[in-house]
Order: sequence, then C-alpha cells, then structure tokens
Amino acid sequence: MVIWMGGRTGDCPPGAGMTLEPSRWLVDHAYILPRGGDALDVASGSGRNAFWLAARGFRTLAVDRSPESVAGIRAAAAQHHLPIRAEVVDLEIEGATLPVAAFDVVVVVHYLHRPLFPALKNALRPGGLLVYETFTRAQALRGRPTNPDFLLEPGELKTLVAPLDILREREGDFEEEMLASVIAAQPQAPVSSRRR
Repeated sequence: MVIWMGGRTGDCPPGAGMTLEPSRWLVDHAYILPRGGDALDVASGSGRNAFWLAARGFRTLAVDRSPESVAGIRAAAAQHHLPIRAEVVDLEIEGATLPVAAFDVVVVVHYLHRPLFPALKNALRPGGLLVYETFTRAQALRGRPTNPDFLLEPGELKTLVAPLDILREREGDFEEEMLASVIAAQPQAPVSSRRR
C-alpha cells in the first residue's frame, strides 16, 4: 500500500497497490488549518484524509462503519507510525453521537447523513474547523450516487452548517463531479471579563 503524504493533489508518487490521495478541497485549504491538534475523519473509508491529517501532526480519529476499512487504516497507521486511532462506528443508528468540543478539525468527504450535523458542529472546539464536501442533486445526472438521501439540494450545505462561520465555500462542477463544499469555523468562546 502506498500512502500519499505530498503537499498537493497531483503530487502523488507512483507505485504498486492502492494510493490514498486526500480530498483536493482539504489539501488546497491546508493553510487555513491549525498547525496541529485533534482531528476527526468521519466516514473515513480507506483513510485517505486521516493519513493526510496525521502526517501533518494531527492526532487523528478515523471512524467508519466498515470493520474492513478500519482494520486497513489501523494496519497502515502502525506500519507508517502515524498518530491515528481508527474505530468502527455507525453514525446512522439512533442515538449516535460524537465527543463534544473534542476536535480542532472535523473532515467529512463524500458522506451525507443530515441528522448528524448537530453532532458534527458540537464536536468542534471553539475556533475549530469543519471541512465538508459532498455531492449535490446534479450529480445524479452524471451517475452515482443517485439516492436523494445522499445528495444535497442547491444551497443546502450552508443551511446545514449554520450557525458556524463559513470561511470558504463553493458549489458546482469541480473535478468532474457536482459538489458542494464548505470550510466553517466554530465561533471562538467569548473572553470572560476579569474582575478587578
């Protein structure tokens, strides 16, 4: 297995086996991310974004409901000595939740479960960033996915991440897919006034 840790999408080294290339939306906005801290990769699949985050010094938790995916992440993280914990978690079961105020960065790519948004926002520490990108309804005209449960309506992502502060956003045709993407920040905690 080749684990890509280059600076930009497209710099992926050639090699045999699977290449884990992170989301271009995430990589292109690396300059916005904090220099380290705790990160969560939701519905991590092969772990491509988790590996990228861990290689940049984030203590990373990767969650996915596939035991096979989680086992692959664990093995590769151990082999490459990366600070990744991988857990089997089904975030679509009733009552599913995430740790509150536990992460500086939460990444969600190509996954949509609308009831999870309150937990995603609550998982951010003050000043923490939600990096989110998934397909819009227009993607169904190009192929998969076609189920409307997994496709955003026009302008819907901004509504779902409210009241986070949107730092960057886009919606349309990118990388030959119909996508909506945001980077949104949890407001900083108010500074309490000091008693004199």
